[in-house]
Amino acid sequence: MAKIEWFDITLPLNNEIPIPPPMPQQPGQAPPSELSIPLATVYRFFDVDKGDKVTMSRIEMTSHDGTHIDSPLHFIPGGTTIDAMPIETTIGPCRVIQIKDETSVTVKELKPYKIRAGERILFKTKNSPNVWAVRQYTGKSVTVSLEAARYLAEKRIRLVGIDYISIASAEPMENVNDVHKTFLSNGIFILEALNLTGIKPGKYDLFCLPLRLEKGDAGPCRAILRKKK
Repeated sequence: MAKIEWFDITLPLNNEIPIPPPMPQQPGQAPPSELSIPLATVYRFFDVDKGDKVTMSRIEMTSHDGTHIDSPLHFIPGGTTIDAMPIETTIGPCRVIQIKDETSVTVKELKPYKIRAGERILFKTKNSPNVWAVRQYTGKSVTVSLEAARYLAEKRIRLVGIDYISIASAEPMENVNDVHKTFLSNGIFILEALNLTGIKPGKYDLFCLPLRLEKGDAGPCRAILRKKK
């Protein structure tokens, strides 16, 4: 029997997760001060290695820390919540596409792949592994252009993923809104903060489910790939 190859493309959840990019604010609203520090905190308050009878930890984080899935509610009023996400959204065949552009995912680079309706598409860029070595938001990463987001929405894909903490560039800030809304308003869920280091472009089976957060706008998840035979 041939050995199955499994690849864990999830970021480890720890106190060193890179801070998220600035989130869109309402006019006149000051950015929350929490964005200046790492948001995920894993605190071990009982530890058998230190003489306690049990090991237990407390986790404090946002729904968008680490590898996670954005649901339509993240940007769309009345949108589908993460606990209502169809299971088949993130389980099934997918394609890892290597992006060579140094700045963004473009329509020009996507066209030769002949993307079809219902596909799950993960973008591997120069972000893997370089971006994860920098534990702060720099804005200098490959993201999906608005034109490419519209192109993928027209193709009616099922899921889009990228090896960065945000699918969209925050320069300008309106772009974060526009790109997310283009996907989410068309029912396309977004898988962010993947680590595709060492993953070759090609066809895989994706196994990924978010935590079942009731009425959640997103959900931390574990993402695993299995090479297609």
